[in-house]
Parts: sequence; structure tokens; C-alpha cells
Amino acid sequence: MLALVAQWRDWRPPLIVAILVGVAVRVLIMYTSAIDTWQPVDFVESFKPAGEAVLRGEDPVLASEGGWHFLPTIPYVYGILLWLGIPWEYAGRLVTVVADIVLIPLVAKLAGGPKASLRALQYALNPLAVLIASVHGQVEPVALVFGVAAFVVARGPGDPDRPGMVTDVVAKVRAGVATYGVRRSVPRVIGRGGMLHRALLPGDDDRAHLRRGALAGVLMGLALCAKSWPIWLIPGMLLLLPNLRARVAALFTTGLLPIFFLVTLPVFAGTSLNQIPQVIDTIRDIRPIVGEWGWTPWFTGGSWDLRPELASFGTNLIYAAVVLVIVYWRRADPIDMTTAILLVFMVLTPRLGAQYLLWFMPFLVARPAKWAWAAILGSSIWAGYGYLVMTQFDTNGWWLQHTYWSRASIVLLPVLALAMPWGRRVATVPGLTGAVKRPATAKISSPA
Repeated sequence: MLALVAQWRDWRPPLIVAILVGVAVRVLIMYTSAIDTWQPVDFVESFKPAGEAVLRGEDPVLASEGGWHFLPTIPYVYGILLWLGIPWEYAGRLVTVVADIVLIPLVAKLAGGPKASLRALQYALNPLAVLIASVHGQVEPVALVFGVAAFVVARGPGDPDRPGMVTDVVAKVRAGVATYGVRRSVPRVIGRGGMLHRALLPGDDDRAHLRRGALAGVLMGLALCAKSWPIWLIPGMLLLLPNLRARVAALFTTGLLPIFFLVTLPVFAGTSLNQIPQVIDTIRDIRPIVGEWGWTPWFTGGSWDLRPELASFGTNLIYAAVVLVIVYWRRADPIDMTTAILLVFMVLTPRLGAQYLLWFMPFLVARPAKWAWAAILGSSIWAGYGYLVMTQFDTNGWWLQHTYWSRASIVLLPVLALAMPWGRRVATVPGLTGAVKRPATAKISSPA
């Protein structure tokens, strides 16, 4: 309600106020959740054993009996907090609460412009973020804090309203028109100062772009170390970088971090070398449990079920849809394209946990489309019912509620589809009339 009032009244408080509001809300809910008699099942039976395994010097993926299906980066942090003597009810949530608080100023940076502080306040008051970080302790905020930071770094300094890719195109078009026109001659490609020369001997600007790409890649790699789903963020990050060299550097460092945490398992987790293939198989193993969300509960009667055919069909549908989204929004702001990718995933996915709905929140809050608030409110209400109402029932009552709750989620699918940035297929740059388009086959003579 406060976030909606802030939108209506156009509140733009100082960023520090938004951060303090977010801290107060999250710490309060973390405290009440920690002292509650009810604790999330996976929080106790998967996350805690992973941290305890690290304390014992064991591999968290194998020691927790398959309960942890990701790289051991987060269990390392769990282990440190438990070693410090912090009770698990607080230690397990502290990681996600801190990450979600850091996301508040990052959302402001992602939004840019005069309404940046409003967007930060609205994320600080986002009920779904509070539920995921402070109640459930799911690690989505950790993956998001590194993923969003990668976007901020990739976009680079300057006017945050200007997408990095579009700004680069504009600069090249203006420089080309002013000096050579659009047509490039052979000397400009292979001559001194030409494209090949710059590729082999990068200048100061190129080195700065390389550093920017490498740092963005490191941050995205850390996001992948927390969870595997930030792979969907990589296309947008790459498009925000200014040139091919920076994108190659970003891809290299993105992959470097997960490989580092994998090959150092024998050092930090006591994993033997012959167990590493088993760790990889466990991380890759995703059980085809459907019936929680969207269209699959209508095939399972609203209950969980192992349905490989539905899971496989839905997964292939996602891959095809993401390709179409990238093609459709290829000239959009990369943040808008990323929002569209994440939303189409939610619409088509055959399996989902409530925490998945947080994936798109920082991007949609930072750059809201027409139906954004309907999607934010609808997702928050649906997840809130599952967290706050259904958990008040006994086991039989919970399963009965689940049959209705899961099937009701289908109502949100068209809302999420409408919330995609349909009106922003082409990025625009302030100060130019119309959208930025690549020059086609124009013939421009020499400056003379």
C-alpha cells in the first residue's frame, strides 16, 4: 500500500531514507520469523544441513543428501555464520536479508533518472522481496544482488537513462557521419588505427571497456555460484557492454567463477577428486516435479507430481519463447529485454517455487511497464497466501488449500504477459528524434 501511495504521490525521498525503510522492514520480519514456531521445510532440512556440512569439512552437495543442488558458495557463508555461533534461525536469513538490502540502492542505479529514489523506496517496500528474504531465507536475493550489480557495471558511467548499447551505436554513427560517413573503406579496417589494429593493440578506452566487461562478468559469475537461473540475465548484460572485446571478457570471467568454486571443492569442502563428477550430476539433476504453478496444476489436480513429459514440454517451450523474446526485443533497452525474458519464463514454466517470482522484481520495479503493478501485486498476494495463510493449517489442510492455490495461479499468467514491456521494443536516446537505428546501406561521399 505504501509503495502504491508513493507512486500516486510521486514520493522521491533521499536514497538513504529508502534504504533505512528497507532495513527496518526486513529486520523486523526476520526477527518475527526467527522466533516463530513454524520454519520453512527446506530452510531447516536443506539449507541448514548444507551449512553444517561445511563446518564438518564435508561437501554440502553430497553431505546434505541432495538437498543442495547448487555450487557450495552460499553454504560456505552459512558455515562461517554457524561457526561464529549465530543461531540458525537468524544465520540462515541474515545472508538473504543483507543481500536484499543491498538491492535497494542497486534498483535505484538500475532505474536511473529523476525517479530513481522512488523506485528504490518501492523495492524496499516490496512484500514479495520481504517474504523471500526475511521469512523463507531463499537465496534468490543473493543471486539477484550480483546479477543486478553486473547490469549496473556493464552499463557503465554516464547518463543512466542511456542504455550502453544504444549510446555506443549513437556515438559511432555521429563519429562516422562527421568523419567518413557510413561506408567504411579498406584502410579503416586493416590500416593503422583501423578495426584490426585496434583489436590487436587496444587503446586506453578499450582497456577500460575490457575491465568493465571483466568486472561485470565476475559479478554475473558470482550470481551463477549462488543459483543457476541467472543464466537468463547474461544476454542483457552482454548487450549493455560497449563492444565485442568487452563481451568476450565478460563471458570469460562469468564462466571462470563457477569453475573456480567447482575445482576448489577438494580444498574448501573436502571433496575427493573422484566425487566431483557426482557433485556435477547432483547439481544438474532437476526432478520433474510439477503442479505448483501456472498450467501444470490443471493436469495434476493441484498437487505435486512427477511428470517428466510435462516438465520436458514446458522446458522446450521456454527455450523457444526466450529466443523469440530476444529477437522481438533485440533493439530494446537490454533491461527491458531481460524483464521480458524473465516474465515469459514465469508464464510458460511447468515448475516453479514462489521464490522464482522475485527474479523479475528488481527489473520491473526499476523500469515499470503499463501492467507492472498488477503483476507485482498479483504475485505478492498469491505468494503471501501460500506463506502466511496456508502455513496455519495442518498437513491435510495445507494439501487441500494447495489444490486451490496452485490452480488459482493460472489467473496471473495473462497479467504477467501484459506486464512485459510491449511498448518499448526499440530503445530511445534522449536528445535524438525517434529511435536509434543502425544505418542501412547509405552512400556518403568523402568530407570534401
